[in-house]
Amino acid sequence: MKHPLAAALAIALTAAVSAPATAQSANAGDGPVNSATSATDAQAGNPLFVDSPLPLQYPQFDQLKDAHFAPAFDAGMARNLEEIRKIASEKTAPTFENTIIALEQSGKLLDNARRIFGNLNGTDTNDTRKQINNEYAPKFAAHRDAIVLDPQLFERVEAIYNQRNDLGLDAEGVRLVEEYYDSFVRSGARLSEADKARLKDINGRLAELGTEFSNNVLDEVNDSAVLVDDRAELAGLSESQIATAAKAAADKGHEGKYLLTLLNTTGQPILPQLDSRALRERVHKASVARGSRGNEWDNTGIVAEVLKLRGERAKLLGYDTPAEFVLADETAATVEAVNQMLGRLAPAAVANARREGEALQAMIDREQAAKGEPTFQLEPWDWAYYTEKVRKAEYDFDDNQLKPYFEMKNVLENGVFFAATQLYGITFKERADLPKYHPDTWTYDVFDKDGEQLSIFIFDPYARPSKRGGAWMNSYVGESELEGTLPVVANHQNIPKPPAGEPTLLTWDEVTTMFHEFGHALHGMFSDVKYPYFFMNVPRDFVEFPSQVNEMWADWPSILANYAKHHETGEPLPQALLDKKMASATFNEGFATTEYLGAAMLDQYLHQLPQDRLPSAGEIMATEAAALESVGLDYAPVPPRYRTPYFSHIMGGYAAAYYAYIWSEVLDANTVEWIKASGGLKPENGERLRSTLLSRGGAKDAKQLFVDFTGHEPKIEPLLKKRGLDAPPAN
Repeated sequence: MKHPLAAALAIALTAAVSAPATAQSANAGDGPVNSATSATDAQAGNPLFVDSPLPLQYPQFDQLKDAHFAPAFDAGMARNLEEIRKIASEKTAPTFENTIIALEQSGKLLDNARRIFGNLNGTDTNDTRKQINNEYAPKFAAHRDAIVLDPQLFERVEAIYNQRNDLGLDAEGVRLVEEYYDSFVRSGARLSEADKARLKDINGRLAELGTEFSNNVLDEVNDSAVLVDDRAELAGLSESQIATAAKAAADKGHEGKYLLTLLNTTGQPILPQLDSRALRERVHKASVARGSRGNEWDNTGIVAEVLKLRGERAKLLGYDTPAEFVLADETAATVEAVNQMLGRLAPAAVANARREGEALQAMIDREQAAKGEPTFQLEPWDWAYYTEKVRKAEYDFDDNQLKPYFEMKNVLENGVFFAATQLYGITFKERADLPKYHPDTWTYDVFDKDGEQLSIFIFDPYARPSKRGGAWMNSYVGESELEGTLPVVANHQNIPKPPAGEPTLLTWDEVTTMFHEFGHALHGMFSDVKYPYFFMNVPRDFVEFPSQVNEMWADWPSILANYAKHHETGEPLPQALLDKKMASATFNEGFATTEYLGAAMLDQYLHQLPQDRLPSAGEIMATEAAALESVGLDYAPVPPRYRTPYFSHIMGGYAAAYYAYIWSEVLDANTVEWIKASGGLKPENGERLRSTLLSRGGAKDAKQLFVDFTGHEPKIEPLLKKRGLDAPPAN
């Protein structure tokens, strides 16, 4: 899965408020802060209480301790409440400046502390950070409710909203007023006091459950790693992979054994290589059992309670289901629109997957017959392994043939960065003087085409037990004209780290993910908005669009030629091998689309259920099976990319919105078609993409940004063609 990015970044309305607490720390490792410590003492030496003196307010990672976060949270919430009370109790009539702009400029201490903490907790968590997160998640939810449910404050916001077109504001200012008003209403500002009280309880409990779910997912994926006693079972893996597994086992106290760590997806990246069918089965079953094993990290009860609370909240806010509530604020707008799009894709995807499965079964039958052994039925743990065999037989191509040409840093600098330079004119310079939150990160200055600094970029590629799964972009500093700030952004992946001294060689998927995530980074770097609220604040089903567009440069001939070079010899990727790769471009797309749609439609199914049909904890897995069957995605060899107990997206910002990836891909496919028809990789196209779309953030309607660039409404046909789903099923 790609990148799980938050839709709304640190702004006053996404900060949350509770009563100020005495400054204290949950970080025993840094030493406790005495509960009697004065606020002044708690602030002394705490880098979160001052603007960072580093370039672009880059965080002082070397000065930060876990003990700094709780005092900053407490003081930040208290200070933010004082700001809100001042705005709400202002004696003069509400104006754009004394209400909306005042809200934009409130909560800075809290926003900054939360942003840094949230980023670090995702990239390099520890027991202390988990404890802080558990303690403060419900406090932040309560804090947010204290703001958006304040009737006096809402009265002022509503007054400005009602006269927004008569205030002499420009289009961005009018939109800001409208966005604030809608945020308040969707957060319950119009509810009765009794309903507001219940909504606060729901939000607080959901915050607790979301944190618990996330902690369980990380603990469970680490606990589910597969221990192997015999090296012979690892046949098919490279010496480097075996060494990595041996080190992982030794680190856990299993000297002389091998530990196969898992990622938070159903499919696991080592399955295409493992010759041992028994071990493939162990790895797959360990993967799909996560979160539903009945142990301390079982998430089925959490899911059941979350669905019930979300349903109740949707009803309070005037919607029949959580899906209706969520989609009303997306570009899709309605449940019907999403169901129609997914419903159109599913039959073609499953038909293709079944045809692919028939080819895999034929390969299995031939191999078993050649060995004089009985055949067996294709299972999920066989799919990736035999896919590579069929790919090699049909295209004389194996994905592993590409890896020697994709050394990680070379791909980043001579591929990802080079493409951005060619298209947008921006340049990059690595710097080693800025502090790091983890040694396995790289930092770059980014300069605009006029030579002025545009951003700072952090690259964090490697998997580690303290890092959440997937790939994503986040920001440490946002951009806005009002605040005079420029962005500090980061990309994260979970690439297995090789043994010391060996190169990091990437799969093609890891290469395209690097380009994808940098598309998110460009979206942040190019932001040119007046108000902090609009920095990358776009609908969930739009946020993946710019990143998917950036994937097109991964195999663009001039870009590929610049970075696809053998890590030892420097020889370019052979044209014959490239031709085979391109010929197999849509191979296995039935599988890829079906596993994604399985997760997307499962998400919609769960969030479209009425309250009286919601499953209990013991019914979650059966409900999942029924959901897949109901939409024709119950093809056993292709399970959904995520199963419910480890489906982190839908416990967070992608709840009822996991469809967003494919919705964004419709926009992407249309845009790529336009770029290719308009000359491809040339500065004029880059400037158009930057000025009409990437720079605007949430300052303009998201769908209109797409129309501004392409000149037409989105069409699904380019996506069907891209995924090889436009051909009629074979008889």
